[in-house]
Amino acid sequence: MAHVLIMPRQGNTVESCIVTAWKVAEGASVAADQTVCEVETDKASFDVPAGEAGTVLKILHPDGDDVPVLEAIAVIGKPGEDWQAALGGVAVPAATASAAAQAASTASPAQAPSPVASVQAAPGPALSSAGLSSAVSPRARKLAASEGLDASSVGGTGPGGRVIERDIAAALAGRPALTAAARAAVAAGSPVPAAGTALGGRVGLADLGRPSSAPRAAAASYSDGYTDTPIKGIRKLIGERMRSSLANSAQLTMNSSANAKQLQAMRVRFKASDPALGLSEITIGDLVLFAVSRVLPRFPTANSTLENGTLRIFERVHLALAVDTPRGLMVPVIRNADKLSLRQISAESKRLAAACQAGNINPDELSGGTFTVSNVGAFGVESFTPVINAPQVAILGVDSILQRAVPGPNGTAVFEPRLGLSITIDHQIIDGAPAARLLKAFADAIADIDLLLLE
Repeated sequence: MAHVLIMPRQGNTVESCIVTAWKVAEGASVAADQTVCEVETDKASFDVPAGEAGTVLKILHPDGDDVPVLEAIAVIGKPGEDWQAALGGVAVPAATASAAAQAASTASPAQAPSPVASVQAAPGPALSSAGLSSAVSPRARKLAASEGLDASSVGGTGPGGRVIERDIAAALAGRPALTAAARAAVAAGSPVPAAGTALGGRVGLADLGRPSSAPRAAAASYSDGYTDTPIKGIRKLIGERMRSSLANSAQLTMNSSANAKQLQAMRVRFKASDPALGLSEITIGDLVLFAVSRVLPRFPTANSTLENGTLRIFERVHLALAVDTPRGLMVPVIRNADKLSLRQISAESKRLAAACQAGNINPDELSGGTFTVSNVGAFGVESFTPVINAPQVAILGVDSILQRAVPGPNGTAVFEPRLGLSITIDHQIIDGAPAARLLKAFADAIADIDLLLLE
């Protein structure tokens, strides 16, 4: 019996994965542990092994498909084996099932219909054109509405002919891009011409009044070329979460600084210590994470999440840290940070950051945070406005260390190293004064980091 390769479940929070690249072609021989394709969630990328040795009989999803977890993506078996018979009741893409059913219907009477045709024959009630719009997925409907496209006019490739997001994307790919004003007009019923004369060849309001067959006006000429890159995967998710965070919370940022003299002194001592002690790799960022983990339990409202009108305050500190990766921003979580030692926090932060940068982080390690720290001090940033990592209600930004003038004895001024701190709070939950006290507590803990380590 042929082996059906399904889209693996990459953590409990992942519902679908995008097939980014097939490493083998149909008809290729593969080993059980050989990577046959790469897939990407909205958080990380993974290699998918064949699972069993054999020949790739059928690839069910091409590159770029967004495939629900546990749906069949390929069939591996012996050369000449019937790949359709192997599928049985396993979920398959509608387009593949439709093609198989059509092949069965045109077969000679002596040929028996394929099992996949009978399995997929009645996934649900037939859809009339009048009721097509009711069989549109929420994501597809949202995308269609944002682009002024009538979702009911699009053929569906989802289960039972349902219109899904990739169907809308395919329909949009067949028409020119629209300006924001043109999208609104198209949503109201204006037809879309074959070409536009607005910037970049987009269709503008002026184009909607002329026939689609009219000659296209000469577009503006530029000496430099450009590249269009669809926003998808992690980059798309980051954008959606940032907009949602700003739209659904009342964000307020406060800036301050902490005396970094002890912070720098501790880093120098650790770096020069015996490697056997396991302290030489501890960074200033690790020391800040340690200080935050010890201060937060004194301010429980800041160690919380807000979802559906309910504030959930956590007993433990699950500290999220922003990590810059080639694929975009990731925010892994150090579980129970308030119970970990400095060495444990340092080791865990490095492990999580390395996994994010390698693209093999467990998706479950990217959720469940109660407070986030975003450290951009290494880039020389003096102050910034961090955006809350919803559904959390606060985030701490760590800036660079600069020499600043502070009051000295007898009315003089002295210079000392100061670490910039920027805290953003959701003003729906945290008022200004408590936020200021929290920021001061962070600054005091960092200034006296040597004493904090003795607790």
